[in-house]
Amino acid sequence: MTTLPKPRQPDLKTSLPGPKTAAIMARDALHLSTSYMRPYPFVPDHGEGVWLTDVDGNTMLDFFAGIAVSTTGHAHPHVVKAVQEQITKFTHVCLTDYPQEITTSLAERMVRHVEKPGEKWRVFFGNSGAEAVEAAVKLARNHTGRSHIISTIGSFHGRTYGAITLTGSKTKYKRGFGPLLPNVSHVPYPNPFRPPLGSTPETCGQAVLDHIEGLFQTVIPADEVAAIIIEPMQGEGGYIVPPADFLPGLRALCDRHGIMLIFDEVQAGMGRTGKMYSFQHSDVQPDIITVAKGIASGMPISAMLARESVMTWPVGSHGSTYGGNPVAAAAAHATLDLLEGVVKHPGCGDSLMHNAAQVGEFIMAELKGMQTEFPFLGDVRGAGMFIGLEFVKPDGSPDGKLRDAASMAMFERGLLNLDCGEAVIRISPPLILTREEAATGLEIMRDALRALK
Repeated sequence: MTTLPKPRQPDLKTSLPGPKTAAIMARDALHLSTSYMRPYPFVPDHGEGVWLTDVDGNTMLDFFAGIAVSTTGHAHPHVVKAVQEQITKFTHVCLTDYPQEITTSLAERMVRHVEKPGEKWRVFFGNSGAEAVEAAVKLARNHTGRSHIISTIGSFHGRTYGAITLTGSKTKYKRGFGPLLPNVSHVPYPNPFRPPLGSTPETCGQAVLDHIEGLFQTVIPADEVAAIIIEPMQGEGGYIVPPADFLPGLRALCDRHGIMLIFDEVQAGMGRTGKMYSFQHSDVQPDIITVAKGIASGMPISAMLARESVMTWPVGSHGSTYGGNPVAAAAAHATLDLLEGVVKHPGCGDSLMHNAAQVGEFIMAELKGMQTEFPFLGDVRGAGMFIGLEFVKPDGSPDGKLRDAASMAMFERGLLNLDCGEAVIRISPPLILTREEAATGLEIMRDALRALK
């Protein structure tokens, strides 16, 4: 495998962006949707591993992986080979109508990671995380005969109509698009760093559970609630890890009231936290799981997994023309090979899940060490390569402006990253990131933060 150079310090005498980047961005601004965001002047040309090179030849270290999508990095040879082999066979036959071995075997592999003795699961394939969420809500309502859905503040579940109704992170996703899905409510997410409802870091989980029970007594009849959908580790809301007692308590609450528990694993799933799914850090089993992003290293495919006892909708009640596309399924198989350790990536130990846990622990420790030098780093949190870095003002409140300045300073030094929450930089690199590459990224971050200081 070719070894690419470390990201170079840009020539600060040269105006950024480069001329080719500027030209393409100008054309992009003329012809593409005004809804697209462009946080940095960067136009990728090619990539290998954790490195991306733009059209002007600037090589960047990728610490965001296309929002936690590029699990195996860029142009991984095992994934490329799987896609090439499948595309010579057939590219589409519509899974809604005809079974295909490649998707059948993919479903078999996926359910093995969630099934327990005496419990069978089934899979519905779609194209995106939002589609998986839409399917989950339809299934929950159909199965229970109930209509109400409870989501959380700070959540992100997608941008289709049902999904934006459930999303609770930013009003811009909803403004001007109403009326939205009826019978949806939002409750606080238990954030130990910023405990809601007057609670403490230790009690915030129980406080949210008590709040939900209070709603059942005053606002929402519990026997009309079909499902509670939640990210076991919240993504766009700030890469937040809830207290250990919360998910077990939520499972017990749902069981008491006959409510389906949906775990949205679109961003934190597929090995990113060091386990296949982030909920597996606790001894809790949901009824429905949504998966996308990292499932196929950038190819468009998603999955909605549900207990067989829950997947009771009738034939033809839900489908997708492109869902479970065989080329994307081939990429998913190759990605699972690397996540499970069937195929080993050089320098990444037994599997990419193992590497995510080990290298992520190293990154977390180094970032926590930086908090002494940089008091504006209020919190470092996460698991595996799902890490949030929250910037704060001297009074402890979120400092979004400083976060934005830090993010741009890191970009200018050769590190691709992305923000989330009010004042958080998310660290979600490809899971093939080695300790040495992580150290390079951390040094770029340290240099950028010193410049701000």
